[in-house]
Amino acid sequence: MTTHGFTLTAEGPFDFGASLRFVEEWPATSVLPSDGRALRFAYCAESDWLPIGVTVTGVRGGVSVATTRAAGPGIRGEVARILSLDVDGAGFAKLGEADPVLGDLQRRRPGLRPVCFWSPWEAACWAMIVQRSSMITASRIKQRIAERYGAPVTVDGRTYAAFPPPVTLLEAGGLGLPAQKEEWVRGLARAALDGLLTAEHLRSLGPEEALAELRGLPGVGPFSAGLILIRGAGAPDAFPGDEPRLFAILREVYGLPEDAPPAAYRRLADSWRPYRSWASFLFRASTYGAMDP
Repeated sequence: MTTHGFTLTAEGPFDFGASLRFVEEWPATSVLPSDGRALRFAYCAESDWLPIGVTVTGVRGGVSVATTRAAGPGIRGEVARILSLDVDGAGFAKLGEADPVLGDLQRRRPGLRPVCFWSPWEAACWAMIVQRSSMITASRIKQRIAERYGAPVTVDGRTYAAFPPPVTLLEAGGLGLPAQKEEWVRGLARAALDGLLTAEHLRSLGPEEALAELRGLPGVGPFSAGLILIRGAGAPDAFPGDEPRLFAILREVYGLPEDAPPAAYRRLADSWRPYRSWASFLFRASTYGAMDP
């Protein structure tokens, strides 16, 4: 099979090995078995909603990417977003110099950047599936949906079903979800096809505006909105307004009172601008591990 290749260069500290270790334990993604050297995945590219297989390996200063079909600027940008290589991270380390708590975390996880869902659409579907469900159960349901409705893609000799594009799930039934969740997924599919649930659109808005718009979508609450914007669209400087597990971590490491209001967490996060998403990701990934969505 013919493959197409390109490279992505990191601006600022980046450790592909740290990204790979994170993804290997993260059940929300659709990752093929890893050999410890490459990240392999298949998805429907947001640029055209057609399936594509991707293999990423680390090289000095960035990554080398091989794709199963020609990768134009849209797909290149998507892979960069997935690995947070579309953001200049040179200033992130400086935040740790001013914030010893964050700085200690950076030293323990050097070069780890947020690893995103393949698209905001897939992130939104995961947010619906995992609601009131265990991570393991949700991962199995997501995989069954991909196998039933997704297109097969061969990546390095292994065949995998990419999670289906929104047009496929627009009228699909029998997703293995409660009726209300299936209706929400169809609503999200309409939003994606209308261009609202896309990285390009969400990143064009200010973080607060984007979060508010996402909360207006069917079934999307504050936690899901933050997940879609931060881990779906890859927005580097957003702070979730209501995320109890993150708040609990911050209370512990910063010594905040148990009854600290949400405004106290927002004030704390203001010192992380313009990398609020990155700092939040680092706290969650380091404390709870990659099993946390």
